[in-house]
Amino acid sequence: MTTRNKIHKQVILLGMVSFFTDIASEMLYPVTPIFLTAVLGSSMALVGIIEGSAELIAALLKGYFGNLSDKLGRRSIFVTIGYSLSAISKPLPGILPNIPIVFATRVADRIGKGIRTAPRDALLGSYSNNNSGAVFGFHRSMDTLGAAIGPFIALVLLNIYPDNYNLIFLVAFVPSIIAVTFTLLIKDKSISSEKRIKKSYLEFFKSSPKSYKRILVLLAAFSLVNSSDVFLILKSRDISESSSLAIFGYIFYNIIYAASSYPMGSLSDKLGKKNVFTFGLILFSMVYFGFALSKDIYLLWILFALYGIYAASTEGISKAWISDLIPDESRGTAIGLATFITGVCVMLGSFATGLLWDKFGSQFPFIVSASVSLVLSFIVWFKK
Repeated sequence: MTTRNKIHKQVILLGMVSFFTDIASEMLYPVTPIFLTAVLGSSMALVGIIEGSAELIAALLKGYFGNLSDKLGRRSIFVTIGYSLSAISKPLPGILPNIPIVFATRVADRIGKGIRTAPRDALLGSYSNNNSGAVFGFHRSMDTLGAAIGPFIALVLLNIYPDNYNLIFLVAFVPSIIAVTFTLLIKDKSISSEKRIKKSYLEFFKSSPKSYKRILVLLAAFSLVNSSDVFLILKSRDISESSSLAIFGYIFYNIIYAASSYPMGSLSDKLGKKNVFTFGLILFSMVYFGFALSKDIYLLWILFALYGIYAASTEGISKAWISDLIPDESRGTAIGLATFITGVCVMLGSFATGLLWDKFGSQFPFIVSASVSLVLSFIVWFKK
């Protein structure tokens, strides 16, 4: 491995944290909407409200704690606190299975995510060496590998203990604690007190480069039509008429996502982040048109595979793109502001998707998302 492609030890440790956290989180992520709708009797609109509200809270906190980590010049402490809070929230729906508890635990989990995300991503950027795409791609790969293993464990448990969703919430607590243990090994990269920023993230935005502001506009517009993945799971369940197949499709997506993240990240270091991100937008459009118009069970596997490549081409790439534009001492604020804006937009998009699904059927919101993302891909491609 060349010096440029070498992954720092701290990046590997952060990858392990995300690996075990996502085993826990993704045991619950595909199960929770089914648990809400099939067991607790929730409507689609309520699923959208729960997911959207949780993401909104996370988004608000990402901006604040990203900025705070820059001001203090310390990031690892927020990583530990954030992952710990998420871990504590995991088993509660298994102990008290009702809609308010599910809502509260989703909010608590997202608060933890809001505390840790921007400081963690700033740390990843600080440990890159002209290979930000590879660094963020590696991290997404580890994160998503856990996301593939988690639902598989959930399916095994459901096969052994049919419809015992409570057990899954309890078991998810174990990998969460392992993840928290790894956070204790994370070290900050020193930032001198002279370089630490004193600006709020609003002041930072006003003085930030135009190229960064353009990325924010792009991410905001796309996030409005990029609703929660729970709707893909529920749509695939409707097509396949099987909750197990829907979860298997989600597992397959995560396997492709994990396998593609590092290669796509490395490719973005060579071809440019904008080009790879645009390719991802086109794939997203193809996938959503496919989910909207197809009723073929076998085509679902192709769509989930393409969705995995789309995610690998956009999720980590957007953060690497920002990391290339912003110096280390401001990186937490920059990434925090971006995740705040996208989180608010995802919240609005999830709420709108739930309402449109209930009123016009599942096809309509998928066609809207596919059309808008395709237009955005052309705008980005031809924008210098």
